[in-house]
Amino acid sequence: MYLADKTRYDSMIYRRCGKWGLKLPVISLGMWRNFGADTSFANAEAMCRKAFDLGIVHFDLANNYGHPYNGSAEENFGKILKNGLGVYRDEICVSTKAGYDMWEGIYGGMNGSRKYLLASLDQSLKRMGLEYVDIFYHHIFDPETPLEETALALDHAVKQGKALYVGISNYNTEQTAEISAIFKELKTPFIVNQPSYSMLNRWIESDGLDKYCHENGKGIAVFSPLYQGFLTGRYLNGIPENSRIGKGNTWLREQLTEEMLNQLRALNAVAQERGQTLSQMALAWILRNPAVTTVLIGASSPEQIAENAGCIRNLDFTQQEIDKIEKILAK
Repeated sequence: MYLADKTRYDSMIYRRCGKWGLKLPVISLGMWRNFGADTSFANAEAMCRKAFDLGIVHFDLANNYGHPYNGSAEENFGKILKNGLGVYRDEICVSTKAGYDMWEGIYGGMNGSRKYLLASLDQSLKRMGLEYVDIFYHHIFDPETPLEETALALDHAVKQGKALYVGISNYNTEQTAEISAIFKELKTPFIVNQPSYSMLNRWIESDGLDKYCHENGKGIAVFSPLYQGFLTGRYLNGIPENSRIGKGNTWLREQLTEEMLNQLRALNAVAQERGQTLSQMALAWILRNPAVTTVLIGASSPEQIAENAGCIRNLDFTQQEIDKIEKILAK
């Protein structure tokens, strides 16, 4: 029987999601990879338990997460909950999403329709064995569906009691502002946007999304904070066979040039001076942005989760360190 670590809340840092009452750990567990049917269930369960033991109470999924078939990550998470983690359901924040291709036919493809979103949420709840999720996201902006329809579907999920809060993912500032206005009229608890963001991918800064969310009381949950593994330090001395690039599991291979490697090595030197790994510094760098509520980390082992969660031991940067990092990133 699983018994959670009694000290799990002693070290983790929690932030309010924008202006809302919901708090999230600054480090959350993203379950995009390594939780599907083709991975070790024992390892997936060990990672979830390690995360919770470290105070990581937020588990982020989506309907299409898992390999080799969509939904297998949610199925495994449902088993993990049933095996003991579910005893702590009221201490856990579960989020899932819908928006990308999910099932065959005209209703299961990438879209934001009421038909797709509500059917998908019912499927997700069944796979996880839950009555509700804490946050239900629309996964990606759909230009072919009126935002009003998407917003009404998410609002209905809350009114049904199947979601406590709603969020959006992969929406830019303009799209966020437009749907936010609809949610405001509906009085929907819209609390969070989930964009990609990292040292090597700063589009939310140039787009102004971080500033908009911060000024309008919306949280930001960051995905791909380590830029598909570039900022983990795995590639400083070549491409390991068991890495994402080595396995061909990322579209970024062509970006790993000698110039990029020199940047990563320079960043790693700064991290070492700070007493951190490159991944820890990269996560801490994101968390210095006041708009960010939480960073979603991926993982392949419990040890990796523990290492990345260790970033919270040093979240402060001197101006000299910031200047040095900006100079490296500008090259």
